[in-house]
Amino acid sequence: MAEHDEGRDTVTGPRGSELVRYLRTETVGGTLLLAAAAIALIWVNSPWVDAYTNLRDFQIGPHALHLDLSVGTWAQDGLLAVFFFVAGLELKRELVVGELADRKKALLPIIAACGGVIVPAIIAASIGWGTPGMDRGWAIPVATDIAFALGVLALTGSRIPASARVFLLSLAVVDDLLAIALIAILFTASIAALWLAGAAACLIVYAFAQHRRVTTPFLYVPIALLTWYCLHEAGIHPTIAGVALGLLTRVKTDPDEENSPAARLEHRIQPISAGLCVPLFALFASGVPLDGGVLSGLLSDPVSLAVIAGLLIGKPVGIFGISWLTIKLGIAEKPRSLEFRDMFALSVLGGIGFTVSLLVADLALAGIGDGSEAETAKAAVLISSVAASLIGSALLLRRGRVHAARL
Repeated sequence: MAEHDEGRDTVTGPRGSELVRYLRTETVGGTLLLAAAAIALIWVNSPWVDAYTNLRDFQIGPHALHLDLSVGTWAQDGLLAVFFFVAGLELKRELVVGELADRKKALLPIIAACGGVIVPAIIAASIGWGTPGMDRGWAIPVATDIAFALGVLALTGSRIPASARVFLLSLAVVDDLLAIALIAILFTASIAALWLAGAAACLIVYAFAQHRRVTTPFLYVPIALLTWYCLHEAGIHPTIAGVALGLLTRVKTDPDEENSPAARLEHRIQPISAGLCVPLFALFASGVPLDGGVLSGLLSDPVSLAVIAGLLIGKPVGIFGISWLTIKLGIAEKPRSLEFRDMFALSVLGGIGFTVSLLVADLALAGIGDGSEAETAKAAVLISSVAASLIGSALLLRRGRVHAARL
């Protein structure tokens, strides 16, 4: 059990380095994330683009286990799972002992996420109707990028109530789970039932070990890795393993405990996630070429217009519209201290598609034409996400000044 003297940390024992504690601040994590994305964009549009693509596409991993994946895929499916685990821990804490412990408050981000998936999909399908690839391309703008959205909120929304982060985190997690489910339905030819059963068995063992108060990492680390591998082999996006394991981690403390397992794990893993995993993911996911051909097609190509409208119009309308309606009808409660204008600013951040949107663009438009369709759609995702970041940031800064003036 941790001690309470000056040289100790209340969760992890001996106090870590200044760098580790610095990485626990969300502003730093958000800065590293955005810096990595900027580096990728500059790199891939520079004369050294071949070095970038060779590194991103370099295959690594054991072939016998079907894990000879590219570095970019490892960043997307492996490193991002660590971030999803931290997000799952935070969500579990809020659902059990935090603001979302109240059913009506927990219901709001779930309903908001559904609105943020359905409305963009309808708008994208309507605009791109009949265009090659849009039979599945309508799913491109349905996802909110958790890492980028929270990074922008950390940088520009520090003055608005803390419940804003809980609302955005919750709806983004649910949003991404729905998007991953769509990927499984639309782009998975078949799901390996035995591997899926294996993943379920791993999760059951993990939950049982938590219930029995087992603490050794020599059990939990192999279970986590095996869960990830089973989902990968089942044909399901393996980052869902991170969310599932996070949600199964115990967040309530026992009488003889100073901190719960969730608190200890979050304290230890969050700096790794913020300082290494998410920036590396952003570095390999943000490498979208923005040459003249791609940019010229943005405002004329039906697919890119569908993506832009879905993210910049569909997301805010879907998230905020359904939230406002459910609150007015008394179905759900508005987060503590948040006003509707705050919620609208957060809804705009929902238009930061990025991660899953780029993945869906690759899957939906692979083999369409000469390949430029996919690049144009990915550029539309990137530009829309940047626009949503800037607009959302401006709204959050304005709302922050309003809240600060009331203090």
